[in-house]
Amino acid sequence: MIGKHIHSAKSKITMSLKQLSYRTQSANENIVKREWWVADATNQTLGRFSSKIAAVLRGKNKPYYTPHFDCGDYVIVINSGKIVLTGNKMEDKDYQHVTGYPGGQKHESAKNLVARRPNAVIERAVKGMLPKNRLGRAMYKKLFVYEGAEHGHQAQKPKEFKY
Repeated sequence: MIGKHIHSAKSKITMSLKQLSYRTQSANENIVKREWWVADATNQTLGRFSSKIAAVLRGKNKPYYTPHFDCGDYVIVINSGKIVLTGNKMEDKDYQHVTGYPGGQKHESAKNLVARRPNAVIERAVKGMLPKNRLGRAMYKKLFVYEGAEHGHQAQKPKEFKY
């Protein structure tokens, strides 16, 4: 007799939970609203700044973030030449690329790379923090880095990026 009452109570609980449950909605093109942000790199630490940009490119600042879908925003970085590296990283940090020819392994210090191509330092840092697949490559295309304070995206009405 006691077992019968317990069984009926369990069925009432599960029935009420089914009525209260919601389906998790994955992000898709209809749900995602992409915005434009402009971030100033003046006196910002490279790694901390890049990780915040990578999170926005992935869409982790959105309530409907979905790991397998590109729901991130567009980011414009200005003043890339004024980025800061802490400690001795300006002299010690080494950037490497391979030309494809035998013995074509090239090394360059961060100091030389910032002087020669200041955009590349931020681009490489952010790219390393994105997924290594076609989804990450699509996210990376939404990053625009400029050396000066001017950019050509005023028509998109970008908002100032607060970090």
